[in-house]
Amino acid sequence: MPVLDLGGYSVATLWFVAAVALTAGLARGFSGFGAALIFIPLVSTALDPMIAAALLLIIDIVMGAPLFPRAWPIADKREVGTMLIGTLVGVPIGTYVLTRSDPVSIRWMIAALVLALLTLLISGWRYHGKPTAPLATGVGLVAGLCSGIAQVGGPTVVMYWLGAAKRAELVRANIVIYFAASALITFVSYVVAGIVTTRIIGLSLLIGPVYGLGCGSARTRSASPARRRSGASATH
Repeated sequence: MPVLDLGGYSVATLWFVAAVALTAGLARGFSGFGAALIFIPLVSTALDPMIAAALLLIIDIVMGAPLFPRAWPIADKREVGTMLIGTLVGVPIGTYVLTRSDPVSIRWMIAALVLALLTLLISGWRYHGKPTAPLATGVGLVAGLCSGIAQVGGPTVVMYWLGAAKRAELVRANIVIYFAASALITFVSYVVAGIVTTRIIGLSLLIGPVYGLGCGSARTRSASPARRRSGASATH
């Protein structure tokens, strides 16, 4: 079957990608984001960055889909939609950069992006100003650009919304709905650019369950009452 074409990937490479996917899935399950900060820079050392980005995009869409129905009634659709306006512009630009740059340049770009985003996350900085439509659009633009290049748009959005004086439940719902919509926008952009291929779909069928195992086991642990209380406190 062409969709299961895994030719060209060594056994060692597949084991490495699977191990990274499991680790990234654990991060995604515990925090709700951050998988790309682990998956993309590491997998890009073994595979073409375009393959790494498309692979994570596909498996994360599948893993994130069950969260959508519960988040939809709670989310502020207008606020999410405002941010997505910027994302609609940023994703195609990021996709263009990904497809037009040589792999070595993209790897260095990814490393720089991940380092910058990790530095911001570790610093604990959050935006505590008043949310405005132009600012939300700008955040969406930056997030879309980062997503198009390397699927690392999540931290920008999270740092913007976690600092807002909003209910934790609303913030989580906004993030879930934004991630879902942004992923679909990126998927369409990748398909148009020819990044999504049968080989990547075949690879996603192999790696996806491993990623899902990490997400599922982490979510099970984070669903404990103590974990929910600590998570709510961290969100505030």
